Amino acid sequence: MPALLLLAASLVASGLASAVLPRIDSANTGTASLKQVRNPHFFPHGPSALAKVYHKYGVPLSDDLRLAVAGGIPHKRVTGSGVASPQQYDVEYLTPISVGTPPLVLNLNLDTGSSDLWVFSSELPPSEINGQTVYDPTKSTSAKKLEGATWEIEYGDGSSSEGDVYIDSVAIGDLTVTAQAVQAAKNVSAEFTADTHDDGLLGLAFNTINTVQPTRQKTFYDNAQSILDAPVFTADLKDDAPGHYNFGYIDSSAYTGNISYLPVDSSQGFWMFTSPGYAISKGGYKITEMKGIADTGTTLLLLPTSVVLAYYKQVDGARYEGTQGGYIFACSATLPDFVFAVGNNARITVPGKYINYAPTDSSGTTCFGGIQKDIGIGFSIFGDVALKAAFVVFDGPNQQLGWAAKPLYNYD
Repeated sequence: MPALLLLAASLVASGLASAVLPRIDSANTGTASLKQVRNPHFFPHGPSALAKVYHKYGVPLSDDLRLAVAGGIPHKRVTGSGVASPQQYDVEYLTPISVGTPPLVLNLNLDTGSSDLWVFSSELPPSEINGQTVYDPTKSTSAKKLEGATWEIEYGDGSSSEGDVYIDSVAIGDLTVTAQAVQAAKNVSAEFTADTHDDGLLGLAFNTINTVQPTRQKTFYDNAQSILDAPVFTADLKDDAPGHYNFGYIDSSAYTGNISYLPVDSSQGFWMFTSPGYAISKGGYKITEMKGIADTGTTLLLLPTSVVLAYYKQVDGARYEGTQGGYIFACSATLPDFVFAVGNNARITVPGKYINYAPTDSSGTTCFGGIQKDIGIGFSIFGDVALKAAFVVFDGPNQQLGWAAKPLYNYD
C-alpha cells in the first residue's frame, strides 16, 4: 500500500478524524482524471427523480408518486466525464467510456450505488434500440465470451435488463483495464429503450452486489486498483459546471481544509457511512444518526422523515403535494442550507440553492425539493444534491470515505 494511504489509515485508526493527502502526480499512467459532461437532452422532473431512487432500491411507489410519474417524463440520471458547457439543472451527466479493440466510445453512467458494467449491445432486438450506441463483441478483437455467465437487473417499477457477459478491454481516459467483464444486454425494458442517450452503466460500488451468475464479476475500480498510483477514486461533482472523477490520486487543489475520513460499512455492497447529526442553516446542531450511502447515481438527497419534516418547517409555504409525490415550495422561496456532520468535528454544508431541484411544471411557480424522505429504503441516500457540495474520496482497500469542503461558486 502506498505510504500516503498508510498514513491516512494510521490517522483514522488512532482516532484522528481528519487527514490531508497531497496530490499524486497525475502525469503517471497509474492515474486518470475525468471531467463530467452534462446531458443537454435531459428534461428534469422531480417525481421521476424521486421514483428513480425508490426503483433502484426496490421500494414500492405510493399511489401519489406513481400518478405523478405517469403525468411526467421519467428519465434515469447519469453522471460522467468529458467537456461540456454548463446546461440548466445538475441532473443528467454522461461519461464517455472506451470499450473493446478498436475502442468504441459508449456513454455510460458512473454509479457508486451499483456494481454492474452493462451496455446496450448488438444482441438486442432492433425494436429495443432507439439511438443508443451499441457494443458489438464480434467487432472487438479483444472480446472473449464468458461461457455460461448471465446477468439480470430488475427495478421496482418493472424496468429491467438482462444478457450475457464478455471479457474485454475498458478504458476511462488513459486508465485501461484489459480484462473487464462487460455485460452485454440481450433484452432491455421500454424504460431503458426510451432513454436514447444512455448506452449503459458502470458501477463503482462493491463486488458483492454485482449480478453476474454463476460467478460475480469485479468492478472496473476493483480491477484497476493494482495499476493505480493509489487505490482510490474521487468525486468532485459541481453545481452548474463540469466537475471531475479522478482515479489513482487525490487533487489537493480541489478542496479546502482537511479531508475527514469515516469508516465504510460495505456489508450491503454500498459505500455506507453514518453521519452523527445535522443542522438547518445556522440553527442548532441536532444529534441524529443518519446511516446512508454515497451514491453518485442518485440525484436527490433522501433523509429520515423527522429530518425532512424539520427542514421543510423552515421553508415558508413548503408542503407535501400528493400530485407530485413529494415536498414542494414556491420557486421564489429562499431555502435554508442543510448541514450534515462527518465525524465529530467536520461539517458539510449543502447550500439551499442546491435543494431547489426543478420546477414542477412550465409555469415555474412551484418547485420540487431536492430533499425528500428515505422511507422504505432502510437507509438514507446522499445523492448529488449532497455530493456536489463536497469533495469525496472513495477508498476501497481501507474501507473508508473521505469528505472535505470545497469552493462552491468559483469554477475554472
